[in-house]
Amino acid sequence: VQLQASGGGLVQTGDSLRLSCAASGHTSGSYATGWFRQAPGKEREFVGGISRSGGNKRYADSVKGRFTISRDNAKNTVYLQMNSLKPEDTAVYYCATNYRSRYSYVDEDEEGYDYWGQGTQVTVSS
Repeated sequence: VQLQASGGGLVQTGDSLRLSCAASGHTSGSYATGWFRQAPGKEREFVGGISRSGGNKRYADSVKGRFTISRDNAKNTVYLQMNSLKPEDTAVYYCATNYRSRYSYVDEDEEGYDYWGQGTQVTVSS
């Protein structure tokens, strides 16, 4: 499985961006997807995720109400809609997937994911 993350860029405070995570390769079957981010000098952290079923989504407290995850199964693509961006959202954003978690479970631990995209830079200026 290969993941391609895209959609990052340089925006101003309050702007919006939509990140995409496109999966290719052996993508049959349902999969869970998580979004993580890593700011300079900080550890990678969980941002949000969607379960294999698609019916369960979880978000980090820092992004709740501003970020939304959705999935287009026909395109094997998961999206992270980011609204009301803040300078503290500046980071490299990564998507990751797994096919083995429980059907309605969203893993917030990066150890729970098997495949990772290359990351896309999001920079929010003040």
